[in-house]
Amino acid sequence: MKHTDLIQHFRTAGTAVSITPSGAGHINDSFLVKTSEPDQPDYLLQRINHQIFKDVELLQNNIWHVTNHIRKKLIEKGEQDIDRKTLTIIPAKDGKLFYFDGENYWRVYLFIQGGKSYDAITPALAYAAGKAFGEFQSCLADIPEKIRQTIPNFHNMEFRLEQFREAVAGDAAGRVKNNKEIIAAIESRADEMTKVERAGREGKLPKRINHCDTKVNNILFDEKGKVLCVVDLDTVMPGYVVSDFGDFIRTGANTGAEDDADLDRVSVDLSIYTSYAQGYLETARSFLLPAEIELLPFGARLLTYMQTVRFFTDYLNGDTYYKIRFPEHNLQRTRAQLKLLKDLEDRREQLVLK
Repeated sequence: MKHTDLIQHFRTAGTAVSITPSGAGHINDSFLVKTSEPDQPDYLLQRINHQIFKDVELLQNNIWHVTNHIRKKLIEKGEQDIDRKTLTIIPAKDGKLFYFDGENYWRVYLFIQGGKSYDAITPALAYAAGKAFGEFQSCLADIPEKIRQTIPNFHNMEFRLEQFREAVAGDAAGRVKNNKEIIAAIESRADEMTKVERAGREGKLPKRINHCDTKVNNILFDEKGKVLCVVDLDTVMPGYVVSDFGDFIRTGANTGAEDDADLDRVSVDLSIYTSYAQGYLETARSFLLPAEIELLPFGARLLTYMQTVRFFTDYLNGDTYYKIRFPEHNLQRTRAQLKLLKDLEDRREQLVLK
């Protein structure tokens, strides 16, 4: 089905005159829909990757509840230009929040004019991102609707270790014997790295609504560099705040690349770390428990360890999950993440938050 035909199934206004690829997302395919009338909005058409998000109705209901709750809060605060400060889902003509063409699932958002994102990180952007993600969590702390898991066990360390141990036992690609040192490094940290799940079961840590993909490029800024809104809400679901905090540090505060071949380039950038933490606590401290704040630095180690485990598990399984550019890519990723983890451990005292 042509994209021009697809857009006709949604409650859009105006006449679509062009539909072109937009962005470089790794999960969903996005298209900018331009309309001819100057008084009508443009739209973002997306093909939902239902291999990853298997329950599309649940996914879309989550986003609907989250964006409507944020919109309500913005109205209560007297904010202006609200259509640029939260995502707006455009329902299909049958009332559903998506359209199924017999093969693929599609959705439409109102396009946020003038919004821009950044891939390169600076202390100033880290501070702004920390404030934005903290405010996002704070805004959703009292959401009445039940937000469900779009990817079960996504940030569950106990589950990731189960997968790892199954991969070691199965040794599908015959790679265990040459990587005993990495296996030992993972196992030596396993007990500490599962303490968040244990604390949750003991009632010491609450689950809150997390973004679960806290990268700076998931925030839109306006023409003057001011935050507009948090985007890419597919993984918004219940979790522990240490995971969201740690996920940003793992990606944003790494001086090297996630798969850096030169491990000397990999370390934690303390200026990014402290700037993000400062911004985050400015907007999140009001709803966080002391135990949660104390664990935030651990979150950086936890998510780096988790990604080490995930890359290495895929390597042992024969590279069946992550796309690779060469045969040892997942092993190279593993080593880079393990180097970052060791640096975070070495700087533990410098990462303590006041």
